[in-house]
Amino acid sequence: MDVAIVKYNAGNIYSVNYALKRLGIEATITADPELLNKADKVIFPGVGEAETTMNYLKEQKLDVIIKNLKQPVLGICLGMQLMCRYSEEGDVNCLGIFDTDVKRFIPQKHEDKVPHMGWNTITQVKDGLFNAELENQFVYFVHSYYVPVNEFTAATTEYIHPFSASLHKDNFYATQFHPEKSGSVGEIILNNFLKL
Repeated sequence: MDVAIVKYNAGNIYSVNYALKRLGIEATITADPELLNKADKVIFPGVGEAETTMNYLKEQKLDVIIKNLKQPVLGICLGMQLMCRYSEEGDVNCLGIFDTDVKRFIPQKHEDKVPHMGWNTITQVKDGLFNAELENQFVYFVHSYYVPVNEFTAATTEYIHPFSASLHKDNFYATQFHPEKSGSVGEIILNNFLKL
């Protein structure tokens, strides 16, 4: 299977690559439009800041390429947020694959820490990346911005309030959490993506 990881100024490309190696997949890390278009699966990871990253994607014309991919695409963390319409982080318009906005967590009480960091459960999981036994399983999050629950929500997590732990529309899938850092549960989710 030919899996491509979108190469850009993102922080977690190599941890995603390492997670795929553990599953027996040798991925190609590339920004080459031809290689991205012909891959069986594309992973769009991300750790970083929305505005800077969006500007970089536009400069490299990767914004157009990602939006027009026809095979299954998986956005992770910032990758998921950049697939949305707009982000409050840097007040920036994003790829617009998911017609929803990204908002900043506002602490409601003293113990609410931002960023939301660590293990939390996913609920209301839908087909695609998730099987029923993944309901209420723990996955690993690190984020200060979130996507509210909306028509594309494929899994929900509660922190300060409910938010989208995962999104799905057509061939585009995304997780706010890091499957590559979520142990055996993350491996199941990555495997489910590879089987799509």
